[in-house]
Amino acid sequence: MRLKFILALAFLCLMPSLQVLADNFEDNDFAEFEDFDDEEFIVGNVASTQQPEIIAADTAKSNGNVKKSDSDFAEIDNNDEDEAVVEDEENEFEHFQDEEEFEGFHGTTNEADDIKHGDPKKTEPKLTMAKVPMHFRTHWDSYWMEMLMLAGLMAYFANYLYGNKKNSSIASLWLSTHKSLLEDNFVLVGDDGKKETEGSTLSFIKESESVYTLWCSGRTCCEGMLVELKMIKRQDLVSLIAGIMKPVNDQLHIKVEMSPDSMDNFVFCVANKKQAAKMGKEMNDLSKFCTLVNKTEEKYNIPGYSLLSEIAEASSSILDSRLIAALNKYSHLIEYIYASDQYSGPVQQEDPNTLKQPEVKRILHCGFNIPPKIEMEELKPLLVLVLYLMERIRRFRLSKEGKAKSDKNRARVEEEFMKNTHAARAEAAAQRREEKRKAEKEKILANDDPEKQRRWEEKERKRLEKKRPKMKQLSIKAL
Repeated sequence: MRLKFILALAFLCLMPSLQVLADNFEDNDFAEFEDFDDEEFIVGNVASTQQPEIIAADTAKSNGNVKKSDSDFAEIDNNDEDEAVVEDEENEFEHFQDEEEFEGFHGTTNEADDIKHGDPKKTEPKLTMAKVPMHFRTHWDSYWMEMLMLAGLMAYFANYLYGNKKNSSIASLWLSTHKSLLEDNFVLVGDDGKKETEGSTLSFIKESESVYTLWCSGRTCCEGMLVELKMIKRQDLVSLIAGIMKPVNDQLHIKVEMSPDSMDNFVFCVANKKQAAKMGKEMNDLSKFCTLVNKTEEKYNIPGYSLLSEIAEASSSILDSRLIAALNKYSHLIEYIYASDQYSGPVQQEDPNTLKQPEVKRILHCGFNIPPKIEMEELKPLLVLVLYLMERIRRFRLSKEGKAKSDKNRARVEEEFMKNTHAARAEAAAQRREEKRKAEKEKILANDDPEKQRRWEEKERKRLEKKRPKMKQLSIKAL
């Protein structure tokens, strides 16, 4: 308490002095500089006797009666030369000499003199410039990789446009050549779903850049006919290069879907030897019903072809003199002729969970090659041959023995399918029975009649006892 009283008394005594100092600082315009100078002199030269004029000036400044002249400032500058550094605004490279700014930089007295005299050429640091490739006009060989890539892309796109146009022209030429023949044998040619509503012109449907299709319908013996042009991928430069090593031709596929009452039950295929071996393994119906006949040249006089036949009677009837003459004359164009009532496509991987056989159709499928240098008029007899085979198959009927053999083969295939899928069908039947019992149980439990529940439980108990294996009891005679 006494200490607080003493501090308060001292503060009251010092109040007038503090007020005088505050007034002096407000009236003096050079207060900031005076503080700085006072601090410098107090730190460095308080005890010095060599600067009486500066001390006197400081005393006069503290009293507020300072007269600043050019001589006074000159004395201050000369005396403080060691403590102050004058910045030269003309030297714009001074920051290059900062030792803290650049690591490993060691300044010299000569460099310091250059800075003071403002010589930037001697003080500029040595900068390492990156080596940039010369301009394209002088060193164009540096861009050979880029130019090669651009040339490849331009060649690819130019080939794409040319190949696309070439395939389209081939399809248009084939259609214009065979248009009259198609319209004479079919009511609707080129059905794309727009003919009746919009009156669209006859043209192929473009499935891809190299596949064109045409659907025809309106004939008594068939549901319809699909004409498919599978051409070389001329729009793809890579495919063209691959075709040089393994040449391929454009192909014409004609697939006729026969009516159920217009074709008897048989499977037949005549093809060149390479194609016959391939189709016998890949096609589902040919692999199950047909056997390969090797002596076709001696028996039917068709060299270069193999026969896949289910019933010899059907093969002999279809391979008449007209078809044999066409096979011999157009052997370089006809690849295969394939008729089947069990057509289901290529062989599928066996799935034990499959419970139904694949859906089958009655088809007549013909494949022809289109060589590169051939006139479209030369392909017209091939379409006439397809129309003739449609009528030939429609008129053909198996004999009683042939029909019995055909039915026997189909029963055999059905039995094999049943054996292969027996486990899956048994599992599916058990699952259906279990679901049926589960639904019946839920229905009984939902009923409030306890008598019905008791009868159902009794019935279920008897069923489980029947399924339980019976054990025979053996009597052992005593010795």
